[in-house]
Amino acid sequence: MKLQDLAREFKDGLYDIYGHDETESIFLIAIQSVLQYKRADYLLKKEESLSAEHLTKLQNILSELKTGKPLQYILGETVFYGFPFKVNAAVLIPRPETEELVEWIIESAELADVTGTGLRILDVGTGSGCIAVSLQKSLPNCKVSALDISKEAIETASINASLNEVDIKFIHADIRTFATEKKFDLIVSNPPYITQREKEEMHDNVLGHEPHLALFVGDEKPLEFYEAIADFAWLSLSDMGLLFFEINEHLGQETVDMLSSKSFINIELRKDMQGKDRMIKCEKANV
Repeated sequence: MKLQDLAREFKDGLYDIYGHDETESIFLIAIQSVLQYKRADYLLKKEESLSAEHLTKLQNILSELKTGKPLQYILGETVFYGFPFKVNAAVLIPRPETEELVEWIIESAELADVTGTGLRILDVGTGSGCIAVSLQKSLPNCKVSALDISKEAIETASINASLNEVDIKFIHADIRTFATEKKFDLIVSNPPYITQREKEEMHDNVLGHEPHLALFVGDEKPLEFYEAIADFAWLSLSDMGLLFFEINEHLGQETVDMLSSKSFINIELRKDMQGKDRMIKCEKANV
């Protein structure tokens, strides 16, 4: 089979699930993983016949994709902020909007680190470790710790730290009950924030495969984790320490009001590239 014929199989088999543009993107990622072909290679070699081994691998990927399983879980890997990460059913697939949060944190940390000695950073709910690892790679003078309630997530994040050759302290704990005497200069979290009401509108490929523990909160207390992390941050941040959140796009003002009620200052709500309220930065006041 020629490569362009396989591309047509992907298009026909996945169009109803992903649409044209995403199907094309998925196909290009699949052939890059199996054949090490980039888009330009595909355009040059699309009439090339595939070996039996490569054809079998790519058709197996297509079969799994038709079940709704995300490509990143099928391949067991993804790229986030330019760095490689292993992913599995115990962790969320890193999202592009989270890369925007990481970029904001790096810019802010470089400004806050006036002595050049590095900040003490904690990533709460680290999952795959994508935020913690990316920060440690980009801010090598900083000391990054990462916490998660899931033992399996901690194991995956540890693998990703080793893969990217960074040293991160991992903490297996529930932030709602965790306490420490250590102080941090910056705390970041992308906690569960999708309500049960919103869950009903989500695609089956997320609902059927990504860990619900990392995604969903009850409709009655949608800011449960934000409040717990804010309370922890108030006790554990240094004076004028920074707190960053990725947030539910529908709860931006509610999250701002919650942080204000807990005496955080210089609260900034920022939109992502799609124009959605997606991230918040604030500071702990001098007390």
